[in-house]
Amino acid sequence: MLKDLPRYECLLEAAEQHPELEPSAIESYMNLLRTADLVFSEQRRFMDRISLSQGRFTVLMLLNRCCEEGGARTPAELAEQAGVTRATMTGLIDTLEKDGLVQREADPADRRALNVRLTPQGEAFVNGFLPDWFRQVASIMAPLGEKERKQLVGLLQKLQASLSGVEPE
Repeated sequence: MLKDLPRYECLLEAAEQHPELEPSAIESYMNLLRTADLVFSEQRRFMDRISLSQGRFTVLMLLNRCCEEGGARTPAELAEQAGVTRATMTGLIDTLEKDGLVQREADPADRRALNVRLTPQGEAFVNGFLPDWFRQVASIMAPLGEKERKQLVGLLQKLQASLSGVEPE
């Protein structure tokens, strides 16, 4: 975790020796990394309280959203949406299935394909922790007003688009 960020004056001095160093870019980047570290630490504490890994949490959230849409997802779709390999997704689904939170079932349209969906126990588990997770996220974002949050989202989407080579929405 980045705890001791360089002062802006130090960045200005370093820029004298390294003309390619843009002090405001370095300052912004370092603060973004520090904030991400702090947010991930809070998320890890929450995951520890509910005994889930980040990967398993992500699968449950994707399937919960899917349930709201009225269907299941294939392991390949889940892997794509979660940004992990199919092998990683298989392992995540295996552990969630062993815990009774998800089930695999044959696709009625293609018997060779499998779908994954939440079990009733999985739905109850997700519905049990969601209120606490929503409160945690609200608490993290509480220092920012609505206008600032929208501004932050716009700025982050601009960075994401630049990094992925896609135009922002």
